[in-house]
Amino acid sequence: MKSTVFSFIIITYNEEIHLPRLLKSIESLNAATFILDSGSTDQTLQIAESYGCEVKQNPFENHPKQWDKALKIFSVTTPWVICLDADQQVTSELLQLLEGFKDSDYEGVSGIYFNRKNIFKGKWLQHGGYFPLYLLKMFRTGVGYSDLNENMDHRFIVPGKTIIWKKGYIVEENTKENQISFWISKHNRYSDQVAHEEWERMQALRTQTLKPDIFGSPDQKKAFLKSIWWKMPLYVRPFIYFFHRYFIQLGILDGKQGFVFHFLQAFWFRLVVDIKIDEIRKSSK
Repeated sequence: MKSTVFSFIIITYNEEIHLPRLLKSIESLNAATFILDSGSTDQTLQIAESYGCEVKQNPFENHPKQWDKALKIFSVTTPWVICLDADQQVTSELLQLLEGFKDSDYEGVSGIYFNRKNIFKGKWLQHGGYFPLYLLKMFRTGVGYSDLNENMDHRFIVPGKTIIWKKGYIVEENTKENQISFWISKHNRYSDQVAHEEWERMQALRTQTLKPDIFGSPDQKKAFLKSIWWKMPLYVRPFIYFFHRYFIQLGILDGKQGFVFHFLQAFWFRLVVDIKIDEIRKSSK
């Protein structure tokens, strides 16, 4: 008997490595699972079919738009929906919470944050601001929506009350990123999206959907920090961000893999974004 409480939505593109791991982790919940694929050419679709998932296709433009489509294209009949990336999986702690989940216990709650554990090159990154890290992944059907004011750093918005499951872990491990060339290529593409987004913010063509609030929800806190980031001078802010992540937030304790990740993600990626913003600015004159 299918769960009548929640359904899963997953977005995929060539995820034959990761999708079986995710679907296996939620199989015992017996929940309806919907997959929005963006043209996989590997075994992703066959794997989804073997698990009884409903699959639809949509060309990929960016994560916020793909999630917006995913929330609209499927006929979800359960009161709650859980949105996961293909390289994530549900841990036993989160599985236990979901197995005992009753809609009646959450009256007045519109969304639930899960706690993410991020794995990079086989290493769980416990420092540098990467744990605990709360992501809004579960919300009432038809209430939550994708924030289209972002190009790359996608998030869901839920009007109303949200709560945090601090022990409701999801593990995120993109094993494709064990090859650093894949990570660099992917983030080079991401830097194009972020640079254009920030340039539009400089022109007052974009605003934040969420109200920045350092004392608010995890996403409101992030919105507050972003509002500061956007005011900082280009080329200077990557140095400040890396120093903060690596030394103040103790990313140095994450070892060799931690150094590689925090340096690339906090410094290299941000510097490339700043360079591209500068190029956009010069070409626009």
